Amino acid sequence: MTRDLRVQAKADYIASLSHASPLAAIEELVWNALDADAREVRIDLVQNGLGGIDAVRISDDGTGIALDGVERTFGGLGGSWKREDGAVSAGKRHLHGRHGRGRFKAFALGCHVAWNTTFDAGKGLKSYAVSGDLEEPGVFHLDETATGPATGTEVLITNVRANANALADAGWVVSTLAAKFALYLKSYPNVRIYFGGLPVTPVIVQKACTAYTLRLETGAEAKFEVIEWRRRFPGAGRLVFCGADGFSLYDLPAGVRPGAPFCFTAYLVGARFDALAAENALIMDELNPETRAYLDAARKTLRDHFKVRAAEEDAQRLQQWIDEGSYPFARDDAGPARAAFDARVADMRANLEGFDALPASERKYLFNVLLKIEG
Repeated sequence: MTRDLRVQAKADYIASLSHASPLAAIEELVWNALDADAREVRIDLVQNGLGGIDAVRISDDGTGIALDGVERTFGGLGGSWKREDGAVSAGKRHLHGRHGRGRFKAFALGCHVAWNTTFDAGKGLKSYAVSGDLEEPGVFHLDETATGPATGTEVLITNVRANANALADAGWVVSTLAAKFALYLKSYPNVRIYFGGLPVTPVIVQKACTAYTLRLETGAEAKFEVIEWRRRFPGAGRLVFCGADGFSLYDLPAGVRPGAPFCFTAYLVGARFDALAAENALIMDELNPETRAYLDAARKTLRDHFKVRAAEEDAQRLQQWIDEGSYPFARDDAGPARAAFDARVADMRANLEGFDALPASERKYLFNVLLKIEG
């Protein structure tokens, strides 16, 4: 069986959805898999001998796309069933998709996309493929295929765009995806995401996680989690509004500078944010009084948090220097000479890259030189 499915939307609008960043496209395809109750999602790059990317493959072990729902999935734009209040997956997970357009972001990765899916037809498994090309936006071709061994979906993107080569930086991709899916993965600990065989898990890439409860003057409350990351990456330093089950609804710059040692993402979590998102109140930022109140409380908590964390880091670093014998003062020395010395050391650390990674002998030598200058 072969037939065409046509999306009821203007071709230029469909094409505009393909202008997302490669990583945003990956995120949407992962969310589609998770909304299909996938317990394992794998993202793999098919690279050529020169290191370029020939194809991107996202595969999952979810429920697949039932054939009687293919028209709804690929034939319409904007009327996603996931918008229904309280909509959950067959596995009772809360759903991320809302607009019925995430699948089109796959074209941000490449000009040709094929979905190969297997689902439970009631009397056994059944498989088919749906494919589309950006040169013919809005038209998808459906073909029945040999039945796969288990339910699930594989999305294969070929004729890859040049900007997809940014995905070759596996460390950056894993860190960014870990930040995006951190709370969802905590809510559903049996879910696994892999990029190029590397596990996408906050536990591996996070340095610390601190939980707070924000209380507004109105009496409203929200969970607030601050995750500090082991490495810096683009997209960090943001405040993320999340629904009760941890998927992102809206994010914006945190507007707080924690200092050079810290790279973080902060999450405001609560059922109330689902309602605010539906009212388009979150995207109004400070223009909406309730959203502004949550932002103000979150930013105050962040500033207090990093004051405490900076003091803790300073104390740990000082203890390290004392233990290694490089620091020339006793811990309980509170004289002006030590204060002047510590100020100089702070300047040195700020301007000398890699200072904290120096061997103890080199650090001791620098401290002695600095002490003589101060003397």
